[in-house]
Amino acid sequence: MTLHIRRHRSSLRPLLSGLLLVTLACAPAPAPSQVTTTATWFEGATLIDGTGGEPIVRAAFLVEDGLFSWVGQEGARTAPEDADRVDLRGKTVIPALIDAHQHIGLTNVRSGATGQEQYTRANLIEHLDRFAYHGIAATMSLGLEADEGLAFALRDEPRPRTARLLTSGRGIAATPMAGPQQAYRLGIPRGAGSPADGRAAVQELRSHGVNLVKIWVDDRGGAVPKLGPDVYRAIIDEAHTLGLRVVAHVGTTSALEDAKDLLQAGIDGFAHTVRDRDVDDEYLALVRARPAVWTIPNLPGSPVTATDLAWLSETLPPFEVHALRQQAERLAAEGPGALFDLQCRNLARNREAGMIIGMGTDSGTSVAWTTHTELRDMVSCGLSPMEALVAATRVNAELIGLDDLGMVAAGRSASFVVLDADPLADINNTRRISDVYLQGLKVDRDTLRAEFQAGAP
Repeated sequence: MTLHIRRHRSSLRPLLSGLLLVTLACAPAPAPSQVTTTATWFEGATLIDGTGGEPIVRAAFLVEDGLFSWVGQEGARTAPEDADRVDLRGKTVIPALIDAHQHIGLTNVRSGATGQEQYTRANLIEHLDRFAYHGIAATMSLGLEADEGLAFALRDEPRPRTARLLTSGRGIAATPMAGPQQAYRLGIPRGAGSPADGRAAVQELRSHGVNLVKIWVDDRGGAVPKLGPDVYRAIIDEAHTLGLRVVAHVGTTSALEDAKDLLQAGIDGFAHTVRDRDVDDEYLALVRARPAVWTIPNLPGSPVTATDLAWLSETLPPFEVHALRQQAERLAAEGPGALFDLQCRNLARNREAGMIIGMGTDSGTSVAWTTHTELRDMVSCGLSPMEALVAATRVNAELIGLDDLGMVAAGRSASFVVLDADPLADINNTRRISDVYLQGLKVDRDTLRAEFQAGAP
C-alpha cells in the first residue's frame, strides 16, 4: 500500500490600510517569507500504543518537533491546517522497540570477525544503524565495553535517525574475566575482590552517569572466581544509596541458589532467567514478596528457522546467511533442546508469580534482528503477542530509564514502527516493516539496506 503525503503551507496575508499601502508602494519589496512546518499528521492505522490496552482502530496522531503532541481516534480532532499528512490505512503502528540486554561492538557483521579490535566507532555506529533499520529505538549494552570512553561518548552524542546506545559501562565481576570467550573479553569488567572494591566500582560507574550497574555472579564452570555474597551485597547497598539499580547475570551452575540469595540481598533485576534447574516454591515466594524485581529472559533458542532466511538476506552477508541456514537445519532436525524448554518453564513460572518481564537478546554476534526472533520465542513460551510487545516497549523503557520511549502517547518521543501486518495476529509480523520513525524523523531504510548489502564480502 502506498503512503500518501499531502503537504499544506501556511501563508502570510498582511492586512494593509490604505495609508500603509501607499507608504509601502514606495519602499523596496521585502524578501519572500519562509514559512515552514515541523508538524505531521498520521491517520488511519491500527495503533498498538504500548500500554497493553486494546488497539485503537483508525487511530490518528500528531507529531511536532519530534514528539507526539496528540494521540487519539481518527475524527476526534481535525488535522492542523499546516501539517503534512501521512495516510496509514491498512497499516499497524507500534512503539519503536527497545532491546534491554545487548553487547554490541565486539563483532563485525560484514566480516564475521570478533574481538576487542572490532570495538570501533564505525562498527558501533553501524550496529546502531542496524537497530534502527529493524525498528529498534534504543539498546542497552550490559557491560563488556572494550572501550568504555567510546561507549559513553556515543551514549551522549545526538545522532538523528539511528538507535540510541545506553550502557552500564564495563560492569563488575570478581575478576576482569567475566565472559565465556575470555580470549577477547579478558580485562573488560571491573574486578571486585572485596566489599570495598565493589563500593568503589559503583562510585566510579556513577561518575560516568550510568543508571544500571551490571554484576556477574558466575564462575563459568569453575574457570573464574565467582563474585562473593559479601561483595554483591556491598555493591547493591552502595548502588541503592546512590540512586542506582543493579542487574545480575547468574550462571548455569548453582544459578537457582544464587538467584535466591540475590533476591534476599535486594537485587533489582536479572539479565537471564534461572538456567540450571526448575525454580522452586522458595524462589517463587521470594519473587512474590518483591513485586518490583524483573527479569530479561534471553531465551536460548536457535536464532532462525528456514522461513527467516529470506528476510535476513536483506541485510546480512552470504556467509552469515549460510551459517544461519545450517543452524536452521539443525533446529529442524533436533528441536530447540532441553535448555530452551527449561527456560520456557521458568519464564512461565516467573510470569505466574508476578515478576516483571522485559525483553533482551544478550546478543553480541547477531545484531538487531535477534530482537524479532526473541519476541517470537517469548510467545512460543506462552506469553501473548501483546505481552511480548509491552515487554519490548513500555516495560523496557521503564527498566532502563527511558521515560520518553516505550509508548505512543502525548509528550513521548515520536519513535514508532509502521507494520504491513498485525503482530497480535502473528508476532512474526513485527519484521514486516513498512517504515521506521525515530524522534519524528523517517529512517531511510532503503539507503541503509543498500549500504549493508554493498559492504558484504
